[in-house]
Amino acid sequence: MPMNNPGLSEQEIMNDLLTSEKQITSAYNTGITETSCPNLRQHLTKCLTGAQEIQFQIFNAMQQRGWYQTKPASSQDVQSTKTKYNQIKSELQ
Repeated sequence: MPMNNPGLSEQEIMNDLLTSEKQITSAYNTGITETSCPNLRQHLTKCLTGAQEIQFQIFNAMQQRGWYQTKPASSQDVQSTKTKYNQIKSELQ
């Protein structure tokens, strides 16, 4: 069934969906880090995982259509990033 929204293209709608899902995952992350109730934390974590899956599906659909371009990371870039974040992690412990 076609969407009855002549003002927005499919690409614009998908971009809006992706942006919304990014905001949702950010909100769940904040909720998880700010709750002291284990049951609520567990529930929010499940919701976060679901939102991340939806976000990935939207991203994947956009990428397949050529609407979200990414460049492949070289092995050196991946290793450099791992090293950087492991150093940060070590400093925080």
